[in-house]
Amino acid sequence: MESLDFEVDLERCIGCETCVSDCPLRVLTMEEDVPAVVADRASMCIKCLHCLTVCPSGAVSIGGFGPDDCLGIEGMFPESDKMEALIRGRRSVRRYQDENVDPAVMERLLQVAWQAPTGVNARNVLFTVVDNGKTMDRLRNAIMDRLSELSCADKLPEHLEFFSGFVKLWEEKGIDTLFRGAPHMIVATAPKNCPCPEQDCIIALSYFELFAQTLGLGTVWDGLAKLALTELMPEFVEKLGIPGDHTFGYVMAFGKPAVEYHRTVPMRTAAVNRVSF
Repeated sequence: MESLDFEVDLERCIGCETCVSDCPLRVLTMEEDVPAVVADRASMCIKCLHCLTVCPSGAVSIGGFGPDDCLGIEGMFPESDKMEALIRGRRSVRRYQDENVDPAVMERLLQVAWQAPTGVNARNVLFTVVDNGKTMDRLRNAIMDRLSELSCADKLPEHLEFFSGFVKLWEEKGIDTLFRGAPHMIVATAPKNCPCPEQDCIIALSYFELFAQTLGLGTVWDGLAKLALTELMPEFVEKLGIPGDHTFGYVMAFGKPAVEYHRTVPMRTAAVNRVSF
């Protein structure tokens, strides 16, 4: 179908119907033993590209992408023990080196993390990133200055009065409680009209965090920064270039860690509710 740019290499296609069976919206059908687009369902395609990735013979192309544009995954996934160690060994890093992440590493991290799943394959998560330590320093100083103004003027809401303590630590000892001295920050947002914008953002940052660990980087989920930006100084959200029609997902500080962890920690067993009828 031309509107989807769906093509089948007849020399490769083995007529297995796997792409048809795996299409979540039933956009595909078999016509004369060859997969084709159902004309009145073409508009339902969510561009998940399952048809491209599931084809065992590499016969399917769609949306301008073909097998040669993809990475092969056979034998490439991490072993379960290593994946378990990655998940269990993840730590919230609160000490960072005063050094920028290499731009190529940064770009790879952003591009890979953005591949995280989204509701209905909406793919509208926006990463707003501070990728330079000097820029982060200016932003950090501006935010702390504004917090100081609010604190001195007794304009902190009662439930957020504890931020005055962060101001005191910053002004008297140079301790950065909000961003933990990290050289970088990322904010995940998504349009409010997405099927599930907040969830998409959290999932994207979860992928970001795990892949960051494999690149030797540390991360910390920064709820304090989110509170500061969304409840105390929303004007900074606009200054960061985040669109006004976006749902604010979460903030994550990251960079090269100035601390090394050597083992996982024992935790309680998972809380599990097993259902039976």
